[in-house]
Amino acid sequence: YFKLGHNSVTFTEFVGVIKVGNLTIEVLPKADKPTGKEDSAEKGIWQNVLINMLRKVNGFDIQITSDASLRLKPNAILHFYFELFVKEVELLLHQGLVKRYRKEEGNSTALKGSLQFAQHIQKNLTHQERFFVRYTTYDRINPYNQVLYKTLCVLQKINTSQALQSRIGSLLLNFPEMPDLKVDEAFFEKLALNRKTEGYRKAIQISRLILLNYHPDLSDGRNDVLALMFDMNDLWEKYVLVCLRKAGAEQKVTVKGQSIRGFWKPMVGCRKTIRPDIVLEKNDQVIVVDTKWKRPQRGKPDDGDLKQMYVYNLHWKAKKSYLLYPGEGEIHSGSYFHFETGAEGHKDCSQLWKTVLGKEDKLDPEFGRELLKCLGLI
Repeated sequence: YFKLGHNSVTFTEFVGVIKVGNLTIEVLPKADKPTGKEDSAEKGIWQNVLINMLRKVNGFDIQITSDASLRLKPNAILHFYFELFVKEVELLLHQGLVKRYRKEEGNSTALKGSLQFAQHIQKNLTHQERFFVRYTTYDRINPYNQVLYKTLCVLQKINTSQALQSRIGSLLLNFPEMPDLKVDEAFFEKLALNRKTEGYRKAIQISRLILLNYHPDLSDGRNDVLALMFDMNDLWEKYVLVCLRKAGAEQKVTVKGQSIRGFWKPMVGCRKTIRPDIVLEKNDQVIVVDTKWKRPQRGKPDDGDLKQMYVYNLHWKAKKSYLLYPGEGEIHSGSYFHFETGAEGHKDCSQLWKTVLGKEDKLDPEFGRELLKCLGLI
């Protein structure tokens, strides 16, 4: 996420928020030229852009009260996820938490289920009023509710918003107490959702994000670390893909993300594949788009990017391809030489710059449609 220097921290292509104890650092994207506004207003603009990009990509529908209040929040990105999780759990609690059957084993004063003779004789030889039984019970103690309860306990510890703290406390009071649960990447991979638990999807997505990136300080408990960081290259690619798919559906443009084709196969070992970020098709026209969040040096495309786009043009039989950068910049259009004849104009590859900001320095709602116009598909 970052590199350490002498009395300095240099952040890489990851954006988001890092919380260490009481210190919270927000890392915001910035691609367009400065707006000329004060630092606090500039920060608010890019805070808003990042949050809305995350909402768009992840399909979150939380409503921020107003842009003014959003810009005043010092930890808006962190509170965005906390508030969304609290909202989802409040809804689930109102609708009723899911129940499941589970097996229980232990001593009981009533004979129910099956009597476990070996354990019963071992543990209850002098207690004839008890039975060691194994039985099935139907209640709310299951992995779906346990992971939500564990996340609420973590939020109660690390949240700094007073408004959210009261809502978290209220949820914990109304939430049935759950046994602790050990979570890791494998746990979430195995946690399958069905028709009854589909409503848990968004809450579990955020639980996964928080719990897998939360690292409690086991020494004294004062410097817990939470890092919600996102690769801006991936976020930019997914944002462009979501916007193009929405606009493409209206214009009958087929939009595919991460199409894979074989590229090289060794005698031994795994083969190599190529996968452009986005492939667009309309009628017989094919256009390949590769998103690049990092602005090119000297404003011109890198040699490696040009060679990569040439391969995409050949394998997908595309006449045109584009390197898409955020913001505003000088456009460099050009064509490749034919690999056999040496003639110019064989395939085209151009730089394309597109700002994410619309009116009033907000995320442009017409981004996908405008981008299709720039690509010549409208």
